[in-house]
Amino acid sequence: MTIHIGAQPGEIAETVLMPGDPYRAKWAAETFLEDAVLVNEVRGMLGFTGTWRGNRVTIQGSGMGMPSLSIYANELIRDYGAKTLIRIGSTGAMQEHVKLRDVVIAMTSSTVATPSSTIFREFNYAPCADFGLLRAAVEAAAKRGVVTHVGGIYSSDTFYDERPDLNAEMTRHGILCVEMEAAELYTLAARFGVRALAVLTVSDHLITKEELPSDQRERSFGDMVEIALEAAFS
Repeated sequence: MTIHIGAQPGEIAETVLMPGDPYRAKWAAETFLEDAVLVNEVRGMLGFTGTWRGNRVTIQGSGMGMPSLSIYANELIRDYGAKTLIRIGSTGAMQEHVKLRDVVIAMTSSTVATPSSTIFREFNYAPCADFGLLRAAVEAAAKRGVVTHVGGIYSSDTFYDERPDLNAEMTRHGILCVEMEAAELYTLAARFGVRALAVLTVSDHLITKEELPSDQRERSFGDMVEIALEAAFS
């Protein structure tokens, strides 16, 4: 076990799905995994391990924001041997053609700052997804007939952002959506030589101000989880 993960050796699978919300981890494990077992509940950050089509999978909450995700991703990779980490979560659309309930598969993730910024100093590192995972996710989405967008996203280090000028420039430059974790996940995956991807469901829209009611969010997230699982084991 580690400081933040109470799982015993062997209880974490090599493939880990990482929603931010620990209760979304619980929902996904109960909905998509067979024989799911609770393996972590330290600080309420729930993690479950089970199987999907005979393949071992862990679904571990990561918390909100890059600093929190960085803690869990570091420990999952370094201490538990995770090899494939896929973020599954909600996102806010930043383009008119990206609609509520659409799925975004993040090729790259731009950011103002991440916990890794202190390593790179003046260098602007460009975090990107594992291409094999990305291609498999695109193919899985196509088979399911899911409306999908592939491209660059923005990982914000603040939730209550007061930079409409910056948002406007990102929209102008084709950024599809905003979330809060993927850039650090992609950076850590590159550092440790493992695979990473972010598969996101649009839950709100920064331009139109639309948003999914809370009772519709989980029902809309099923495609995202299935795409992530199929991509991991393609």
